[in-house]
Amino acid sequence: MSKRGLSMEEKKTKMLEIFHETAEFYSLKELEKIAPIVQSVKEVLDDIVSDGFVQMDKIGTGNYFWSLPSAAGATKQALLSKNNKELEAINAKIAEMQESIEEAEKSREDTAERRQLISELAVLNENSSSLKNELAAFGAADPIKYEKKSQAIKICKNAAVQWTDNTVILLGYISNMGTDMEPIKAQLGISDEWEDIQT
Repeated sequence: MSKRGLSMEEKKTKMLEIFHETAEFYSLKELEKIAPIVQSVKEVLDDIVSDGFVQMDKIGTGNYFWSLPSAAGATKQALLSKNNKELEAINAKIAEMQESIEEAEKSREDTAERRQLISELAVLNENSSSLKNELAAFGAADPIKYEKKSQAIKICKNAAVQWTDNTVILLGYISNMGTDMEPIKAQLGISDEWEDIQT
């Protein structure tokens, strides 16, 4: 049975233990030599630095890392205090929303008029759903789709007319120069069946 690797939390704990047991300053290279989590020392170190449990300072050309148990305790205490404040704010918001819900429910008394309106709404929703299904069944006959296709056809036709006009102008210009038209028509892919598209 193969040995299970350490989770990220376990790696963080092991890394912090190294700092707290020795109370020393380390460079990244030193930590990579002594840490039991060889493959991901930098990643773990980045995580615990960003969490505020390890401090980092640039000294000369190198970065040095350290963490003292008392500083870690203060960091945890500050984090706990911040989280408790956030929890209080969330709980207050929940209580406020609960009051709003209860207030809204009180204003929705079950009157005959309300029951009638709910019934009418259900009928209208059912009718709307039925009409949407019927419209979907028509598919291509949908007026919105038809209008979009009609617009697309106009754009395509205008483009075809424009290119045809350009080709006619080009052929006229070449013809006026006294050049043989057949090789040019062949080059442009124009057969004898080609027609001038009119608007």
